[in-house]
Amino acid sequence: MMRKLLPLFLIMFCTSARAQVPKTSALNPMDFHEKVLKFYPNPAVSSINFEFQKTINKDYTLQVYNFVGKKVYEVTAVGQKTNISLTDFYRGVYIFQLRDKSGRIIESGKFQVAK
Repeated sequence: MMRKLLPLFLIMFCTSARAQVPKTSALNPMDFHEKVLKFYPNPAVSSINFEFQKTINKDYTLQVYNFVGKKVYEVTAVGQKTNISLTDFYRGVYIFQLRDKSGRIIESGKFQVAK
């Protein structure tokens, strides 16, 4: 009985595994989106600058998270150029997220604090 079910099981397994493999499609335009922010210096010691490449509306929020995922800094109504003092930041890697007024992430990245 087991020998008769084994080929059937293998066929079902191979068919379901093949169905779960994602098909490659045309290039996703989100993979090549234009950078909105330039940030420097990286690694940073005392402060870091975030500068918009183009004119922006002031409805953006810039959030900074430590590597554990805790929000450590937030700026609402971000200007064309924003400077963040790193005096209260520990040495390590931080993640930033630029969000629009609906909360959607426009851009994210990481920077390093080297003290």
